[in-house]
Amino acid sequence: MPELSHRRRQLVLAICCMSLLIVSLDVTILNVALPAMQTDLHASTSGLQWTIDAYTLVLASLLMLAGSTADRIGRKRVFVVGLVVFSLGSLLCSLAPDLNALIWFRMIQAVGGSMLNPVAMSIITNTFTEPRERARAIGVWGAVVGISMAAGPLIGGLLVDSVGWRSIFWINLPVGVVALLLTLKFIPESRAPKARRADPVGQLLVIALFGSLTYAIIEAPNSGFTAILPFAVLALVALAGLLWYEPRRDEPLIDLRFFRSAPFSGATVIAISAFSALGGFLFLSTLYLQNVVGLDALHAGLWMLPMAVPTFLCAPISGRLVGSRGPRISLLIAGTAMTASAVLFAGFEAETSNVSRFIGYALFGIGFGFVNAPITNTAVSGMPRAQAGVAAAVASTSRQLGQTLGVAVVGAVLASGVVASSYKETFVSAARPGWWILVACGLAVLVLGAVTSGAWARRTAERTAEKLESVEVREAAGISA
Repeated sequence: MPELSHRRRQLVLAICCMSLLIVSLDVTILNVALPAMQTDLHASTSGLQWTIDAYTLVLASLLMLAGSTADRIGRKRVFVVGLVVFSLGSLLCSLAPDLNALIWFRMIQAVGGSMLNPVAMSIITNTFTEPRERARAIGVWGAVVGISMAAGPLIGGLLVDSVGWRSIFWINLPVGVVALLLTLKFIPESRAPKARRADPVGQLLVIALFGSLTYAIIEAPNSGFTAILPFAVLALVALAGLLWYEPRRDEPLIDLRFFRSAPFSGATVIAISAFSALGGFLFLSTLYLQNVVGLDALHAGLWMLPMAVPTFLCAPISGRLVGSRGPRISLLIAGTAMTASAVLFAGFEAETSNVSRFIGYALFGIGFGFVNAPITNTAVSGMPRAQAGVAAAVASTSRQLGQTLGVAVVGAVLASGVVASSYKETFVSAARPGWWILVACGLAVLVLGAVTSGAWARRTAERTAEKLESVEVREAAGISA
């Protein structure tokens, strides 16, 4: 990528953030619309789970393929295709005649989404090459998530109450078109110096692993252990296949050597934990506020502000902290705040008190605001720039996998405990195990943040980077590793 002026770099960052905005906005808007969809499409709890997880599952399955493909054939080219497919998928979702069609159209939307965030992050990484400047750019990137969390519920609530749930997908169209036009004009093409070959076997194993695991979790309360056992076995076989097959490829879909770096491995698990907490938190909160408390979509969206505003404010602070002090402080703050929030709901039934609910939402927003920048920065820092797309895609995959698992696990726990005939009376008690799961997610962020950001962890990252660089040098010289 050619050296760009400061102003041009900021414009590239803004365009990339637009893609993140529509992808993130889609999640928060959809959560507010879930009860309306449930009524209009006669959906069960598992049906609602699939409207979210069909999207995040496809995203998680294809992100690494999109990242490596963009490094190979051109990041701008893949980014443009992603914007077109995502916008088309959004239009189809707004026209869905039934739940099954909506789920399929959400999957099309996700195919486009998989080409946006990891590729945008790779563009940012290769645009902002100075570490401190890159960390701040990633902080801005994280703040966009806060904007989507603040604007999504409000816009979604207004649209659902005034026009209907289908209109929530229309918001993606103008943003997608503007981002597409700006991308074509202002973002330069870039690719990795050495093209990576496709890994179809690895890709199929990833799809089998994520798909079968998610299906087994979501359908367990309705179908029973015997029915989901084959899918659980398939998930284990696919995982074993990945662990056996990928190290034997010269250019694997998932480069397992990355995980020799403790910070990288920690960031991966932290991303899964944090986004599992986010997915479960939004799912439980939305259903409680609208189906139990009886709020309309707009007022339920307003209740998301105590979470969204701190996320928006804390993300750039976290980016600056990571740039100047490293990821440790941000991760410790994030883990502490997210754990405290979940404990309020799990142990003290904070959802039943307006004051406690406000505090719980605010704490979660603080935690989530601080967690994004260290995840992304750790994932791409120290890795060879030629593999920036793959490293960023692993981080993005971890986020989407976490959100998929959060909705699947918490939704399954809720479905197994809530009684349809007395939904309002049984919801709080049925949701409590789900809140304790979120406590565990917060603790994982806290503990791993402390363990994988110290001197020992940094040494493992340095050794891993040296080995990857030496391998790249040998490959460039045509010498077998």
